Amino acid sequence: MTSRIVRLFVILFSCGSLSAQMPEVVFMPHWLPQAQFAGYYVAQEKGFYEEAGIKVKIVHPSASIMPTESLLSGKVDVISLFLVTAMTTVGNGAEMVNIAQMSQNSALLFVTKKSKNIKTIQELSGKKIGIWKSGFDEIPKSLVNSLNIKVIWVPILSSINMFMLDGVDAMTVMWYNEYDQIINAGYNPEELNTFFFSRHGCNMPEDGLYCLKNTYNTRKQDLRKFAEASLKGWEYAETHPEETIEIVLEVMKKNHIPTNYAHQQWMLEKVLELMKPPLEKGNKGYLSEITYEKAAKKLLSNGFLKSITPYSEFFKPVLSFKNDDQ
Repeated sequence: MTSRIVRLFVILFSCGSLSAQMPEVVFMPHWLPQAQFAGYYVAQEKGFYEEAGIKVKIVHPSASIMPTESLLSGKVDVISLFLVTAMTTVGNGAEMVNIAQMSQNSALLFVTKKSKNIKTIQELSGKKIGIWKSGFDEIPKSLVNSLNIKVIWVPILSSINMFMLDGVDAMTVMWYNEYDQIINAGYNPEELNTFFFSRHGCNMPEDGLYCLKNTYNTRKQDLRKFAEASLKGWEYAETHPEETIEIVLEVMKKNHIPTNYAHQQWMLEKVLELMKPPLEKGNKGYLSEITYEKAAKKLLSNGFLKSITPYSEFFKPVLSFKNDDQ
């Protein structure tokens, strides 16, 4: 009996030693805990990262601090970020690269109340539009500029209160988040007008994984393990949605973020849709050169970029792909 206990202790001690020896990757999603980042929580909860041979610590930004600040200061190793925000950050001199493009489509839209009698996107001219104070404003502003209309931008933090109280005529929202919050607050879809950016020439992919160039050059193997295990987490989330939502709710509870099951369920479904490559043969995590160039030219023509960073310098994939001709 004693020898069995000793053997068990040795096994547990060995496992603990192995875990301590694993390289650590500190990851910061670009917003507060929610189902938008479910795959990473699942990968951590189900042990996919440790199976890959790494320890992952997930930390979140505050509503007033961009994750790029934490990355550039060396506080974290990997962040998630909108593609266009990352492009402007790199354009301003940041030594940062995209290692995996998780989102393949845009979830951005303007929403208005039908009572405002705004039936077309051109009729937003002269209107007040709520936009996030914490960033991610490149695409909304580029879209408005490309339509040659003038609007009044009203900075908001994160809530839909300004929209609900008619403080703005329209609001910039994510299909998987604020739009559903408005529905949950009492509005029926029939009472709203929606203007999806993807239907107005701005279908720009959003969430991607980024690290510093130096991290890519020195820790490529760790980054590959992180990206592969994260995709495994997303695949598990797709096939086990109920369990995934419970994991997300637990993370949100620990971080004191109020929510409900129905909203996180909606978010998970929509985020998973956005991750599907536009082509059946497409690869998850891949950023096509065509998509990159289209986004870069849009930002350049609207003054968000002074020059275009070459695709091969911006996208440094750590995943293996079946083909690169998408």
